[in-house]
Amino acid sequence: MKRRPFIAGNWKMHLTLAESVRLAQAVAESCAACPDRDVMIAPAFTSLASVCTAVKGSPLLIGAQNIAWEKEGAYTGEISPVMLKDLGVNLAIIGHSERRQIFGEDDAMINRRMHGALNGGIQPILCIGETLADREAGNTFSVLEKQLRHGLNKVSNEQMAQVVLAYEPVWAIGTGKTASKEQAQEVHAFLRQLLANLYEKNIADATRILYGGSVKFDNIDNLMAQPDIDGALVGGAALKAESFDRIVRFR
Repeated sequence: MKRRPFIAGNWKMHLTLAESVRLAQAVAESCAACPDRDVMIAPAFTSLASVCTAVKGSPLLIGAQNIAWEKEGAYTGEISPVMLKDLGVNLAIIGHSERRQIFGEDDAMINRRMHGALNGGIQPILCIGETLADREAGNTFSVLEKQLRHGLNKVSNEQMAQVVLAYEPVWAIGTGKTASKEQAQEVHAFLRQLLANLYEKNIADATRILYGGSVKFDNIDNLMAQPDIDGALVGGAALKAESFDRIVRFR
């Protein structure tokens, strides 16, 4: 099955409001020139409203860097699906390793966020990934299986049509180290087979699985040539229009 490529930029805690709008407009131009793929950016929450307004009418998708599981309530610091939909946000990144490791979000909380997104009409990008210690101990696949099973707990076959996965080896995020194309393909193939075991083969075949971890303009082509890699979740290289444009225009 041919899956539509998906290139996503996670801006993390970077850029002022004005900088965010300028970069978003530049990315929207790149996106318009590549109609055969989906392109998303995830600005900081403080810039979401202005960015959504600035690129309205373009094919560029806007994502949030996290999402709450309730529509409203006494949840200081959280942003609900209703609030995001109101802005024009389409997607939300959930379970990023920085949320897991720095902010202590466990599998149960990540699963709640998944259901909050799905029930609120926001497409989730579920991030999973092993640490260097996990990989060196030979635990990569067991760690990923646990994260995937817990993250997708009680997610139905129908809901899986909305889910995007992102494999981000923690040891490659922001370190300049990238999993080789063979390492990344091996993990992506494993995840697709695991999805086939959890759901159905046609669902596994249709699910887009992104690679993240020091993705740059000089490695994107080799990564995207792998049969089970359907896109990229890009960090630092997404903060510059020129480098992200080259990633969007992978060959």
